[in-house]
Amino acid sequence: MNISSKASFRAFPILLLALGISFDAHAQPEAGASFPTASSRRTGNQPASPPPSANYRAVQQRLAQGWNTWDTNSVTTQVLLPEGLAIHVGLKHNATLGGDAFLGDVLIGRLQAGAEQVVPGPHAWDGSYTDLRVTWKGHSWRIQGAHDAADLVLLATPLPSKPISALPPTLVVSINFLWNRPGTALRRADLIETRGASGPVPVYCTCDPPSTRAENDDYADVPVAAPYFSVDFTTPVGIATGRRRTLAEIEAIVDRQHRAYEQSITSASSAAPIRDAIETTLGWDTIYEPNLRRVISPVSRVWNLNFGGYVLFDWDTFFAATLAAIGDRDLAYANAMEILREETPSGFVPNLARPGGWKTFDHSEPPVGAITVLGLYQQFHDRWFLQDTFEPLLSWNRWWDQHRQTQGYLAWGNDGPTDPTNLDDSFRETGPGTIYESGLDNSPMYDGATYDRKLHLMEIADVGLMSMYIADCDALARIADELGRAAEAKDLRARSDRYRASLATLWSEPDGIFLNKDLHTGQLSHRLSPTNFYPLLARAATPAQAQTMIQKHLLNTDEFWGQWVIPSIARNDPAFSDQNYWRGRIWGPMNYLVYLGLRNYDNPAVRRDFAQKGYELFLKEWKENGHVHENYNAMTGSGDDVKSSDRFYHWGALLGYVEYMEQTQPPPPAPPAR
Repeated sequence: MNISSKASFRAFPILLLALGISFDAHAQPEAGASFPTASSRRTGNQPASPPPSANYRAVQQRLAQGWNTWDTNSVTTQVLLPEGLAIHVGLKHNATLGGDAFLGDVLIGRLQAGAEQVVPGPHAWDGSYTDLRVTWKGHSWRIQGAHDAADLVLLATPLPSKPISALPPTLVVSINFLWNRPGTALRRADLIETRGASGPVPVYCTCDPPSTRAENDDYADVPVAAPYFSVDFTTPVGIATGRRRTLAEIEAIVDRQHRAYEQSITSASSAAPIRDAIETTLGWDTIYEPNLRRVISPVSRVWNLNFGGYVLFDWDTFFAATLAAIGDRDLAYANAMEILREETPSGFVPNLARPGGWKTFDHSEPPVGAITVLGLYQQFHDRWFLQDTFEPLLSWNRWWDQHRQTQGYLAWGNDGPTDPTNLDDSFRETGPGTIYESGLDNSPMYDGATYDRKLHLMEIADVGLMSMYIADCDALARIADELGRAAEAKDLRARSDRYRASLATLWSEPDGIFLNKDLHTGQLSHRLSPTNFYPLLARAATPAQAQTMIQKHLLNTDEFWGQWVIPSIARNDPAFSDQNYWRGRIWGPMNYLVYLGLRNYDNPAVRRDFAQKGYELFLKEWKENGHVHENYNAMTGSGDDVKSSDRFYHWGALLGYVEYMEQTQPPPPAPPAR
C-alpha cells in the first residue's frame, strides 16, 4: 500500500473517485461525520497476549543485544542494547549569511523537497558492519560502523561534493539514553562519560588530541539536548567506545569488519548479490521497539514515523520473516511471532498494528501465515516454533471460514462494529474499507464492486483469497500432523476440500483460467491479475489447467509476459496504463506467490525465466541507487518514477528472493494423496 493510503484511510475516497472506482453509496462515510474521543492514547478492552514461551523469550534476548542501528528515527544513530545508550551522528550546514540548518536524524527514502538522499551500503545482521552514504545541502559523507568485541567504532568520512556555502559543515556527535532508560552522560574535556544499567561506557572522539580543548570550547549552535562532540567536518572523524583509539586504529577495525562481511556474502557463490541485498535491506529496516521490548522488521522507517514509532502490516511482516531466514533464524522467528502476537480479540491477524495497542480490529490481510511458518520449520526444524504459532494460526484460519464465507465462496470484507475499534478509521463498515483486507488497495479487479452492508462483504468470490486460504489450510494441516493434532488436521483438510471444490467452479474453460465471480450479478470477471494464477499456489489447478494458464496467459506478451514481470493487472487491461500502485505496477509479493505456484508444477524453463526477470528488475535500481522499492513501473522497470513507491520497503527484495530460491532450493515434492 502507498504511504498516503495506509497512513490516512480518509484520503482513499478521493483516490477511488479519481480512478473511477465506485461502491454502494450507502457504504461511504457520512459527510461531516465526527469521531468519538478516547480517554487514553492507548486502546482498552483488549486481553493481554499470552506470555511468550521460554524459547521465544530467548530469541528476543539474543536479538536485543549489543550495538546496532536500533533507533527507528535515524539510520545514523547507533544504540547499545539493553542499556539504550545512543550515539547520534548529525550534520550542521553553515552559511555566512542566512541558510544554516541541522540534520539530526537521517532516513532512507524521504521524498520531501530538500530532504537528505541516502544510499544504503552493507548492513550485517548483527550490526557488526554498517555502511551508508548521505548527500544533503551540497555535502556528501560516508558513515561506517564496526564492532570491536563489545565496543563500537564509527568512521565519518567527507566525500567529494559541490558545497553551496563557503563555510565547512559541522559534524555533531551527541550521546544520550533512549526510551527513558536510566543513565547519565557527562561531557569531560576529551571524552563523554556515560553510565547506564550495566556500568560505565566512555565515548571518545578523534576530533582533537586529548586535553587540547577546554570543555567549554566545543560548542555548536545546534538543537541538541545532550552532551556532544562537534568539529569542522573537513577530514575523517572517528568515534570509539570503551577506550581511546586513534583514527588509524578505527580505520583498521572498520576495514576488518568490512572484509568479514564480504567474506560471509561471497560464501553464497552465485547467490551472493541476492544475499547482500536482502541482508542489507532487513538490516536497515530492523529496529528495537521499546513499547513491547522487542526486535521487529517493519516495512520501512519512513512508515514507522508516520505511525508513531512502528507499524506492522500482516502479510508484509510474514514476508519479512521469509526474507530474514536466508541468514538470521532468530529475526525470521521474531517477525513471524510478533505479527501473530498482534492477533485481535476476534482471533485474526490485523491488517496493521501500531503503538498504543491500536490496530485494525475489523479486517485482516491475505492469509500467508501458515505457509510462512511451515517454510521456516522445514528450514530450521524447531518444533517449539510450531507449538508457539499453531494456536494463533488456527484461530485465524477458522476466522476466515466463519466471517468471510458467502454462497460457499470466500470474499474480502470487514467485521462491522467492533469493540475495541480503531476510532480514526473512517472506512469502518464501508465498501472501500473491504479493499484494504485484500492488500491491493486500488486494484482494478474491484472497480464497481458491490458491498453487502448486512454481511459486511464485497460481493466478489475472489480467486486469490480462496487460493491463499486453501494453501493456508493445507500448510496448517501439515503443521497439525507434526504436532499430533489429528482432529485439527482433519478439520483443516475438510475446509481445504470444501473451498477447493468451490474454487473449481470458477474455472472458465473458454478463457483457460480461474476467474473472479461477481456474486451480485452472477457474472464472471474477465479482468486478470496475478491473483488469477494463485490456484497454482494451492495446487488447485490440474496439470492440464496449469499448462493452459501458463501458456495462454502468463507467457502472453499482451497480458503478463515481457521484459519486466509480472504486472498487477494484465497489460491489455484499460487500467494498465495508469501505472498507479496496484493498477499495473509490479510488486514483489505477487511475483513471490506466483513463483511458489509455478514450483508446484513441472515447468522448469518458465520458472527459471520468471525468476530471472524479477531479479533483473530488482537489480536495476538496487545497483543504481541502493533502492528496494515497494513497487515498480511495468513498462520502464523504474521505481523512482512515482512518489507512491517507498524507496526502501523490504518486500521489494522478494523479487531477488525468488531467484535465490531458484538457485538454492529444489521444488517441493507433490503432497501425498489424501
